[in-house]
Amino acid sequence: MAIHYHCRHCGMKMGTIDQVSIHSEQLGLHKLSAEERQEMVSYDQQGEIHIATICEDCQEYLTRNPEYHQYDFLIH
Repeated sequence: MAIHYHCRHCGMKMGTIDQVSIHSEQLGLHKLSAEERQEMVSYDQQGEIHIATICEDCQEYLTRNPEYHQYDFLIH
């Protein structure tokens, strides 16, 4: 089972963890609320986990332009 991280704003693949067994506590997922977990974590048919996060470029862009927080997708 792999865990894939991607930016929720621009779609850039940020990394993959290829580990057979890993607990949500090791990933910090236990600190998410149920709503945050539903929004950020998804599972595909192969049982792999996909986590939507934010890349450095999008974070910097949103810091400089806070009005863009209303948009789901950013092009930079």
